[in-house]
Amino acid sequence: MHIWGKILGFLFGFMLSKSLFGALLGLWLGHIFDRGRGFNFNGVSGGTEDDVARQAAFFYTTFSVMGHVAKAKGQVTSHEIAFASAYMDKLNLSSDLREQAQDAFREGKSSGFPLKDRLVKFKRLMGNRQDLLLMFLEIQIQVAFSDGDLDNSERSVLHTIAQFLGYSTRELDNLLEMIIAGSSFHQQQSGGGYRQHSTGSSRPTTAQQLDNAYKVLGVDKNSDMSVIKKAYRKLMSQHHPDKLIAKGLPPAMMESAKEKTQEIQGAYDLIVKQNK
Repeated sequence: MHIWGKILGFLFGFMLSKSLFGALLGLWLGHIFDRGRGFNFNGVSGGTEDDVARQAAFFYTTFSVMGHVAKAKGQVTSHEIAFASAYMDKLNLSSDLREQAQDAFREGKSSGFPLKDRLVKFKRLMGNRQDLLLMFLEIQIQVAFSDGDLDNSERSVLHTIAQFLGYSTRELDNLLEMIIAGSSFHQQQSGGGYRQHSTGSSRPTTAQQLDNAYKVLGVDKNSDMSVIKKAYRKLMSQHHPDKLIAKGLPPAMMESAKEKTQEIQGAYDLIVKQNK
């Protein structure tokens, strides 16, 4: 009989929230782990205690902080709700995990949510796994920008999150530019940002699309191809799904990493094509 998931889940849930609700939530996540449903940690039922805590922490903290970011302007808008729902859809969560994500989101948008305390504990559990911290921050930026705009209150919350995760103001600003550009680039790739030729059969590359591709990689458009290639390889390594899973990303959230690598690959391919 597998019980370690329940024990660790209960202890972790209580440590994270200091409430019976959090402990019971952790117990349930542990129950899912013990039965081999929902979370599939590295494809097996079992694993080290640290792996269990880290993956559960990433999942729970992602959605609770997501709820807090969505409430930054004082009221959760339809855009933020739609983003959270679409994100859960994209992850194809089981009914159990979707319910846990929704509970975490609701807690995050409640008054008195202990953001700083949660971030300190989250950072401690993630250790020096910078790739996981980067992905976590990128997700929160996407939530804040889900309505196509960032106001001062949203920026303030993002700066707090970045600070507690060890990112400077400059690093956050660079990430903001990359992710906002990535949103536009994704839309252009899917057809929303092109002007058609009169034949309607081709989609020319626009200057704005190419500019966004450079920003997705975090490089200047006048950069040498060797610099661009180095930036591309670094980003692909940071967001590689298998590497993130090995470091503690819940397998249920692997789709986000896949989507990010596709975006990076698409931006790089476009730049290479235009520089031939």
